[in-house]
Amino acid sequence: MPEVAKLRRVGHKGADLIAPGNTFASFDAAVAAGVDMIEFDVLREEHGERLILAHDWVDGASRAAHTLQEALAYLASETFAGVELDVDLKLPGYERDVLKALREHGLLERTLISSQYEESLARLRAAEPGVRLGWSVPKLTRDPFRSRATRLPALVALIVMRALLPGRAARAIRAGRCDALMAHWRLITPRLVRSVRAAGGEVYVWTVDELAQLRKLEALGVTGVITNDPRLFAQLVT
Repeated sequence: MPEVAKLRRVGHKGADLIAPGNTFASFDAAVAAGVDMIEFDVLREEHGERLILAHDWVDGASRAAHTLQEALAYLASETFAGVELDVDLKLPGYERDVLKALREHGLLERTLISSQYEESLARLRAAEPGVRLGWSVPKLTRDPFRSRATRLPALVALIVMRALLPGRAARAIRAGRCDALMAHWRLITPRLVRSVRAAGGEVYVWTVDELAQLRKLEALGVTGVITNDPRLFAQLVT
């Protein structure tokens, strides 16, 4: 099994609890908090061709969203030198455009591209074999545990997925379909972490905003934790 390195500090949408996510202000706040990686969302406009930084179309329509080109130009500046990127593709269909933009700005080598869609990962791997890929699980648009109507079936699905995911993730990594698993915190088990790391992969956990939970995940040996408040990392015992 690979040696466990220091926990990688990842800011969700930059630092969404400090400044509105997917904005330059949020990216600045993440760097000020000392992150190792900035995660942000990329989506094609609902009625257009531009790639924008937005979690969904409602989010994109609610504000003047940055374009991907604008964001990458900003993140290519000296301020962000040494900070890695997690470019999360919200839907399939624009993988090659994202790769092209990353190449143009010289950011491909320090970027991990993540997606919930396995077809997107396959397209990215075929177009750029050396790109780092993260498979994000589960495929959700909202938290089913917030509704009493969906809580019980969600619990059953969670139990099943916890049992199956370690094997599925390890096989995907060994087959070269992805390099990292980006998993919701409810899916994290010691067995999952061991399986992914033994296969040579990384485990990133989203989205964690409580210090006690962050400490538990660090103790499990996950690669990195994605949080809306990267100031929490300063409170971890080094």
